[in-house]
Amino acid sequence: DLDVLLGVLPPAIAKAVTDANDSDNLLEVILDLGRLPTARFVEREVVLTDSEVTHADIDYVVQRIGEFDADNRAGLERTLHRISAIRNRRGHIVGLTCRVGRAVYGTTDIIQDLIESGKSLLILGRPGIGKTTQLREAARILAETKRVVIVYTSNEIGGDGDVPHPAIGRARRMQVATPSLQHEVMIEAVENHNPEVIVIDEIGRELEAAAARTIAERGVQLIGTAHGNTLENLLLNPTLSDLVGGIESVTLSDEEARRRGTQKTVLERRSAPTFDVLIEIQTRDRVAVHHDVAESVDALLRGYPLQPEIRTRTPDGKIITERAVIPAEVRQTTQSQGFRRQSNGALQRSTPPSPKQPVVNEAPQTGTRETPLPATRIYPYGVARNRHTVEALAQYVYEEGFATRLMRVEDLFAPELLDT
Repeated sequence: DLDVLLGVLPPAIAKAVTDANDSDNLLEVILDLGRLPTARFVEREVVLTDSEVTHADIDYVVQRIGEFDADNRAGLERTLHRISAIRNRRGHIVGLTCRVGRAVYGTTDIIQDLIESGKSLLILGRPGIGKTTQLREAARILAETKRVVIVYTSNEIGGDGDVPHPAIGRARRMQVATPSLQHEVMIEAVENHNPEVIVIDEIGRELEAAAARTIAERGVQLIGTAHGNTLENLLLNPTLSDLVGGIESVTLSDEEARRRGTQKTVLERRSAPTFDVLIEIQTRDRVAVHHDVAESVDALLRGYPLQPEIRTRTPDGKIITERAVIPAEVRQTTQSQGFRRQSNGALQRSTPPSPKQPVVNEAPQTGTRETPLPATRIYPYGVARNRHTVEALAQYVYEEGFATRLMRVEDLFAPELLDT
């Protein structure tokens, strides 16, 4: 469909894009008033002409595309291309981003087993990394055997116009007129159209996160995307943290704080996560998978982050799965870390306490001679006092693959020894 997008561009600019002869890697064409038009490719940016963009160039494009919605996005009938507008303070268009939309098949092979598992999936990634492409392909695959409804504000998944793009297969779609109303359309999709799967693109508002939780609690599989690189980014985002259970401050008793080896006020997960599995798209051919979001969040808040499963697609199409291992020196610096809430309400990773120096007994000075005694190191005795150390050891044994499951302190010692 690239010819359709080139057909709405001014002839000189469209010819320059064609002459660049790299349409497979073309991402978007930028038209800013008073600047040179540019084309952005995967790994480079090219100036298209020596003439600055004029009002006539922008009007040429606007007259040949659909109407702009409240989010300043427009599309082309039955294509996946998206044209986004930049307006001045008087509402006049002074810039256009013409983004190329592609229906790429076979991109979900790296996570297809997760898509077909029936669990709710949240896909994280920076803009332009390929989240929407995978979301579209996931909807097409699931629609072959299930009732799938897509809810989105732009034309990127199912195309613009009243007729859906064939890339979504048998899936149905519900377009959202105004981005602020997306949460209402999400609930409407469940109540009116009896879906088995809801596909949501760009969850970015608190109301949308709340609607996603409501849908998940009704037994509907959710597949959604959000901007962010890692689980930690999402956890520190106050608007979207509820997608992974949310965070609240908890005050521990003195005994529990000593047992954990932490401060009295700690952060814990507030509720069950909306999504069961979280996928971090690192590159187009590499993803990190958190199979149990609840377990990953709990471990991250307590300062023992569980390493995700890393999946890589080789050039010949083979999928390699591996579990990342934290180097020993990194593990030592993160063991005593966690998160704490600052006075302004923001979350911050707490710094590990400085290691305690050994206690040294020195003989009193007599005259000018010093007779130091041998250094004496004092270690705590008993299970209760060493619980934090034993938990760290069990975590290390599990991560290194020496144990098939994460052992608890109660699994390692007799009940009568736990209070010693």
